[in-house]
Amino acid sequence: MASTISVQTGRIRVLKEGSWPPSDQTVGPVVYWMFRDQRLRDNWSLIHAVDLANRTNAPVAVVFNLFDQFLGAKARQLGFMLKGLRQLHRQIESLQIPFFLLQGDAKDTIPNFIAECGASHLVTEFSPLREIRSCKDEVVKRTSDSLAIHEVDAHNVVPMWAASEKLEYSARTIRGKINKLLPDYLIEFPKLEPPKKKWVGMVDKPVDWDSLIDKVVREGAEVPEIEWCVPGEDAGMEVLMGSKDGFLTKRLKNYSTDRNNPVKPKALSGLSPYLHFGQISAQRCALEARKVRNTYPQAVDTFLEELIVRRELSDNFCYYQPHYDSLKGAWEWARKSLMDHASDKREHIYSLEQLEKGQTADHLWNASQLEMVYQGKMHGFMRMYWAKKILEWTNGPEEALSISIYLNNKYEIDGRDPSGYVGCMWSICGVHDQGWKERPVFGKIRYMNYAGCKRKFNVDSYISYVKSLVSVTKKKRKAEEQLTRDSIDPKPSSV
Repeated sequence: MASTISVQTGRIRVLKEGSWPPSDQTVGPVVYWMFRDQRLRDNWSLIHAVDLANRTNAPVAVVFNLFDQFLGAKARQLGFMLKGLRQLHRQIESLQIPFFLLQGDAKDTIPNFIAECGASHLVTEFSPLREIRSCKDEVVKRTSDSLAIHEVDAHNVVPMWAASEKLEYSARTIRGKINKLLPDYLIEFPKLEPPKKKWVGMVDKPVDWDSLIDKVVREGAEVPEIEWCVPGEDAGMEVLMGSKDGFLTKRLKNYSTDRNNPVKPKALSGLSPYLHFGQISAQRCALEARKVRNTYPQAVDTFLEELIVRRELSDNFCYYQPHYDSLKGAWEWARKSLMDHASDKREHIYSLEQLEKGQTADHLWNASQLEMVYQGKMHGFMRMYWAKKILEWTNGPEEALSISIYLNNKYEIDGRDPSGYVGCMWSICGVHDQGWKERPVFGKIRYMNYAGCKRKFNVDSYISYVKSLVSVTKKKRKAEEQLTRDSIDPKPSSV
């Protein structure tokens, strides 16, 4: 009997048709390869995997492949991710679905797992980033022709391929397309029940999460973990809907007026780490926000613009523009203008080391860099100013873009995200923007300066706020390091 749970066909792409076994043979299991959407609830990929399994009378398993290194991720990002996965492991197994943690190159581990368990279907997730796409292409090639492979976009509210079939010029050109499809896709999720057929055969090996996390945190200690956001699906829902300090329950009303003021960080949602790692669904955030729209219409509309239109525009850019992290990915007008001014004299030229340590003559810029280094998050308004000053202080636009992406990916808790790449490309290369009055160094790229920031917010308050954050964080880290040293080499008793 077919399951009542189903995913809209527009949310699924068939990467490989596969073939059904003869009627006298049992259908192999359904394997869900999770990577971008690391959650149990509100997960269209998992819903589709269970639905497929129920319709074919097959069991289902979840696999997650831990890359040895992914674009320079350190303790900050990997620790957060693994702690979320540790919780997810327990939650998934409560539904009687086994969770397999694989380690190594997914191009090898996933096909090997598929062959070993004799899977009939592989359900995988959508990501626009080239490393994931090329890995997935290789998995398609290395698996049997009998295997069906389905790709589900569980990350975007409107699936990327449904929203647009081409590279969009700006938010203005994609907004109408997305809004037109929202009634079809912004729907409530069905309840996920345990699969009808239980998994037998391969046993999911116990995962020593504590040792794995300790190893990752130790090896990536150059960029330590942060304390202001707790990892995991439950924590993400608390940030969205918590009775104490939830965004929609306690902080929403000031979002549209205060979100661009770096002195008021609590005006922001605080959801970006959870959205990046897929520990919360953007669709869930949108559904809950719509419920309170009558009370705060302007705040909700502004939030939905950022949550849906801007995030999905970033996925669109990274999918349809292969040079999404290069000057080659800029529009022709911007690239020409930047190259025309590439050799313009700069007032300052700073090295990567000076920039990384926040050692410039601009105290506001230094504060934004240090906020990112110590907090793992820079205020959204400051991200624009930060990247534009890097263009002003380096030897040319290619170097500026490379440095901004490197620092963003290294220190931001949500680094290596389409929105991060597009943020750097918008600031330095004018992507999704328009040409402005021509000036030295910037050419026709939108200009930002210290005086403009002073007009918008209290610059001195922001600098003091960051100094205080850095001071507190340094003291905590020093105390933790001393505690670790004492536990390794305790002083002899004086008694």
